[in-house]
Amino acid sequence: MRVGFIGLGNVGGKLAGSLLRNGFELTVRDLDVGVAQPLLSLGAKWADSPAVVAGESDLVITCLPSPAISAGVMEAADGVLVGLSAGKIWVEMSTTDESEVRRLGDKVRSLGGAPMDCPVSGGCHRAATGNISIFAGGERETFERVLPVLAAMGRQILHTGPLGSASVLKVVTNYLASVHLVALGEAMMTAKKSGLDLATTYEGIRISSGNSFVHETESQVILNGSRNINFTMDLVVKDMGLFQDLADRATIPLEVSPRVLQLFMQAKSRLGERAWSPNIVMALEEACGERLWAPGFPSEIVDNEPESVGREVRVGGSAQ
Repeated sequence: MRVGFIGLGNVGGKLAGSLLRNGFELTVRDLDVGVAQPLLSLGAKWADSPAVVAGESDLVITCLPSPAISAGVMEAADGVLVGLSAGKIWVEMSTTDESEVRRLGDKVRSLGGAPMDCPVSGGCHRAATGNISIFAGGERETFERVLPVLAAMGRQILHTGPLGSASVLKVVTNYLASVHLVALGEAMMTAKKSGLDLATTYEGIRISSGNSFVHETESQVILNGSRNINFTMDLVVKDMGLFQDLADRATIPLEVSPRVLQLFMQAKSRLGERAWSPNIVMALEEACGERLWAPGFPSEIVDNEPESVGREVRVGGSAQ
């Protein structure tokens, strides 16, 4: 299967690398040709427009920063929809709005193509090794056609239901990650001000009921001081906003989400939209006159698990 990949950022470039590493014929496109050079040197082909990517591919993947950018790439005069034809598949791997992916999906269907939304979860370190998790929304028949491609990029792949369902689940999980990050900053600062060693605190949380994926990754780069998790404030604000929009449309009276979104919006305003998201703890550090730091923690998270072939996760069961 010929695969096209549009959007070679922190996550997209790593996912595209997994496709090349696993033998797929790959055509790539990004606004910055420089980020494509490592892939081109390994055999990927460059396309001068999204339309060309779609024309030369059986399956087109978009992995972009926002719903508006995805819409532009799809609907521009030289966009994906211009090059798309019957029998081809569009896979949206961006974190996006479920109503928007359904709107664009209707346009893909009108051309005889098949749409899917397949956002990823698990961090850039797992995207680099092909061990990330993938949510996949779309028709079951289409899912089975694209599963070999998804299995080359991710380890655990969950078919979530119809188009848009994966985007809903992705926004929900990103919301939880954001809440965990804020809560961890408060927990570690409270521990420190109460006289606990922070390395001991880290291990205590890790082996306890308070543990989480966010703790095992982001707490480490907080305590190192680098705060580098390859995820920025603007992306958290975008994802939190998508979650809040979902809740507002369903008239759910949330209490935690508005406050967490406010904290990240304040941090983005103070520190800049491209500041690493774990820097959310800085306001608490400044207020308390204390630094959350401990020796022995890494500056960046690396996935040391060997790459394995991805498998579908069955609801109510294990990977198949």
